[in-house]
Amino acid sequence: MFAVLKTGGKQYKVQAGDTLRVEKLAADAGETVQFNDVLMVGGDSTVVGAPFVAGAAVQAEVVGQIKGEKVIHFVKRRRKHSSKRTKGHRQQLTLVRVTDILASGADATGVKAAVGAASAPASASTSAAPAAAASAPAAGGDDLKKLSGVGPALEKKLHEAGVTTFAQIAAWTDADVAAMDEKLSFKGRIEREGWIAQAQELAQG
Repeated sequence: MFAVLKTGGKQYKVQAGDTLRVEKLAADAGETVQFNDVLMVGGDSTVVGAPFVAGAAVQAEVVGQIKGEKVIHFVKRRRKHSSKRTKGHRQQLTLVRVTDILASGADATGVKAAVGAASAPASASTSAAPAAAASAPAAGGDDLKKLSGVGPALEKKLHEAGVTTFAQIAAWTDADVAAMDEKLSFKGRIEREGWIAQAQELAQG
């Protein structure tokens, strides 16, 4: 049996025993997590979701938190100040080993859902109020279009990445910003537009 799951904006075709490198998850080594966004389950018969297969899931054991290969980002501005900037980045990843594929009954397993680290920032433990908002955003979330440079399309991408409240953005660390830059493919915009400072003010009302 195989399944096609979605996590971190990417799709993976997996079988029991496969080892994957996925976008960083909020889980420790040795934990078992469950991917509930399953697009297809194959085997004796193939079931295709619309978009997800109801009741299907993929369970995996977290092997460890790792980093991807180093990427060099070089920016040169010729016309104004001839400035140059070189930044290195290593994407934070989670190594998981697939243990089981469930065609049905995923809701009743009680296994922890696989949640991206951007939805639960590591810095949340240092501030009780932002932590509560980041881990359990209010129903409906905030109007993220109030942030500079965020329109309906970008707001939709943020929602798909699990970001629905100003409190989540206000609690981002440098690592969270780098991960979100990679995920949403707009390197540097978060810093240029000052999203974190804006989100802190908006979160306080």
